[in-house]
Amino acid sequence: MRPLLSVVIPVYNEAATVARLIERVRRAPIEQPLELVVVDDASTDDTGRILDQIAASDGDGLRLIRHPHNRGKGAAVRSGIASARGEIVLIQDADLEYDPRDYPALLEPILEGNADAVFGNRFHGGSHRVLYFWHTVGNRSLTLLTNLLTGLNMSDMEAGYKVFRAETLRQLELTADRFGIEPELVIKVARLGCRVYEVPIRYHGRTYDDGKKITWRDGVAALYHILRYRFWG
Repeated sequence: MRPLLSVVIPVYNEAATVARLIERVRRAPIEQPLELVVVDDASTDDTGRILDQIAASDGDGLRLIRHPHNRGKGAAVRSGIASARGEIVLIQDADLEYDPRDYPALLEPILEGNADAVFGNRFHGGSHRVLYFWHTVGNRSLTLLTNLLTGLNMSDMEAGYKVFRAETLRQLELTADRFGIEPELVIKVARLGCRVYEVPIRYHGRTYDDGKKITWRDGVAALYHILRYRFWG
């Protein structure tokens, strides 16, 4: 029997995209049984109403978790992981930047018994929208620092697609509330000595007019979190 895949979807103010994203996840070209764990991080737009409608019509296919106040992406991911029942857990952003058609490639190293964690790589092999130069510089700098401190040889530490064997995740004590969850996951997986794979993925990046939320402040925070989780956390 194929292992259950839990797709954890943190959501904050994604009324324009969340319904389409959930439909795309359901159409992902995989043979695994699937559960969707959607965490609404106290959205203030129409996201909550849309998710209520989807959950009401979906029976057990979607489980909806609500935060009473906004806590950040990391907190939403942690809530989703805690509720996931699958043997494999995949983190999926709700903004349509990442494409569920890449699930087969992301799952393959784990299903074949070669990996404990698989990270997407937006910059090698998959098509991606050409956008912000300084975002690329920042990402590569943070990835280089993470590699220096962990001994890994990653290409895209901040990529939103991260997949884990559930038993690996259960060994990680995660604490980040906001975007620090990305370096925290990488650093703590490296500390465990896990088998890590990267696979190329498609990336349909958004502009700020489209609703992109991450800013230069999050890049500075990521630098702090890399040092924090490597040396103190």
